[in-house]
Amino acid sequence: MQFGTLAIPGKAALAPMAGFTDAACRRLAARHGAAYTISEMVSAKAITFGDKKSLRLLWRGEDAGGAPYGVQLFGSEPGTMAAAARMIAKYPFDFFDLNMGCPAPKITSSGAGSRLLCEPRRCGELVRAVAAASDGRPVTVKMRAGWDAQSITAPEAAKYCEEAGAAAIVVHARTRQQMYEPGIDLGVIRAVKQAVGIPVLGNGDIAEAPDAVRMMAETGCDGVMIGRAALGDPWLFERVNAALAGAPIPPPPTLRQKMEAMRRQVYEMCEEKGEWAAMPQARSQTLHYMKGLRGAAALRRACCGLRHFDEIDALIEQVYESQRGDG
Repeated sequence: MQFGTLAIPGKAALAPMAGFTDAACRRLAARHGAAYTISEMVSAKAITFGDKKSLRLLWRGEDAGGAPYGVQLFGSEPGTMAAAARMIAKYPFDFFDLNMGCPAPKITSSGAGSRLLCEPRRCGELVRAVAAASDGRPVTVKMRAGWDAQSITAPEAAKYCEEAGAAAIVVHARTRQQMYEPGIDLGVIRAVKQAVGIPVLGNGDIAEAPDAVRMMAETGCDGVMIGRAALGDPWLFERVNAALAGAPIPPPPTLRQKMEAMRRQVYEMCEEKGEWAAMPQARSQTLHYMKGLRGAAALRRACCGLRHFDEIDALIEQVYESQRGDG
């Protein structure tokens, strides 16, 4: 798969998720086969104001895990988006990604995120502005199906984006009104794929490898993007990659492998951000490793009480103790 001149070594990417896909999370996904990763969304306007917190979100990390890395911008003004793109051109990343899918009211109230799908032409204008300021880097777009059931505008918006220079489109096949429930509409992904000639990836409801196989088979999309299901389970990329290649699906990770991965992820978060900043975020990350474990409710409470890195080992011992009956 190609995003312009950028070769993408796979078909399953990690979705950008605010508060989760920091450098440590992205690196972990890449180590387990994510085709590419993207930063947490960053406000273009905040960048132009010189906001240091926003700039820190762009940090690639000393090791990106071997996968291409993109920076996701959000905003609604072409001039501001272009200015932000020029300001961050010095940072080491491989492509720009434009957020046209976030459903959060604080984002849509400014006309950004999924609100842009109410004005398909503006979607193209934003792509054109960033492409002109991208210093040759490809520009991709992540969008939703539309604002609501009466305005499924993704195919039209995708056409404008392609005409403006977009190198790929990712479609989360829900409307903004649906947020994250109910199930996705594969027909929207199919319609976008039929509307454009650039790569199209489908996003939403991929919990296991067969979900990815079904999405690609029924929509003709070129790849998939995986979000929440990969948190605490980066091995999902290995299973999806194997299924898409028609190879035997690897077994699920052992409990020890999961705990070692969790500990390493939190350690890297602390190394890169400092314990004070990393541990509140680590609480949310560790919660996902508790999925499916015996006594998960008590384990989640322990996760929410984490304050220092050295408490991770006590949490892991609590996990082992609670699972001893399972061998």
